[in-house]
Amino acid sequence: MAVILVLVAIFFIALNIFIRPSNDRNWNDDQKVLAYATITDNIVDIKNVRDFRYASTTSFTGEYYDKQYDLNKIKRVWYVVEPFSGIPGSAHTFLSFEFEDNVFVSISVEIRKEKGESFHPVKGLLNQYEIMYVVADEKDVVDLRINHRKDQVFLYPSNAGKEKTTQLFLDMINRVNDLYIQPVFYNTITNTCTTNIVKHVNVVNPKVIPWYDLRIVFPEDSDFLAYQLGMIDTDLPIDKIREKFNVNKKGEMYKGDEDFSVKIRE
Repeated sequence: MAVILVLVAIFFIALNIFIRPSNDRNWNDDQKVLAYATITDNIVDIKNVRDFRYASTTSFTGEYYDKQYDLNKIKRVWYVVEPFSGIPGSAHTFLSFEFEDNVFVSISVEIRKEKGESFHPVKGLLNQYEIMYVVADEKDVVDLRINHRKDQVFLYPSNAGKEKTTQLFLDMINRVNDLYIQPVFYNTITNTCTTNIVKHVNVVNPKVIPWYDLRIVFPEDSDFLAYQLGMIDTDLPIDKIREKFNVNKKGEMYKGDEDFSVKIRE
């Protein structure tokens, strides 16, 4: 047994020595462009906010915009859960930040796929995917999941408060900038969409989310974990929250609407 453990350790050490992450590959068209930001006083100026419009999951019109976000106007962070159909326990999770004047921006931690590449959890353990922070308009990332991937999407309001929400946003933006300069590999267990959210939240509120909870690795029920930790702004019992915060019907109804983000929350 000891010999096997040593061989496994040598294998993973070799992976990290001989396979290095890169920002220079033949990326999928929807993941070619990395966001980055400058921070001046209370203004966060984000470059390359993705704002695609989809005809299908593989057919889209690509557009990016630059936008300034005033930290004085930050209001709330929303936790988004997208369970994957047919794969028990699995889900994608990301955060959306709300500002005054109905301004929203999402930050979604994803694998950065090369052309022709698809995800497999075993490959995700073997330094086969870089990780990226997609900074996007909700009319992109939420619409994509509801109307084209046909997944269920749950949008939960956090009760973090303005100060903590601001700190969380800045911590994620700093990570966006770090990855723009220095790429990092995804890892199916330790460096995923959900584990990164946990890291950011625990920077703001140390140890508030326990690492040992399996719902971090299998995040389909991570909304229940957030509820049990008192992080969702609701008085509903736990068995009612998904019914309340599922936004699929509204996302279908208001597809293409300029006030999409507002209307899915009404």
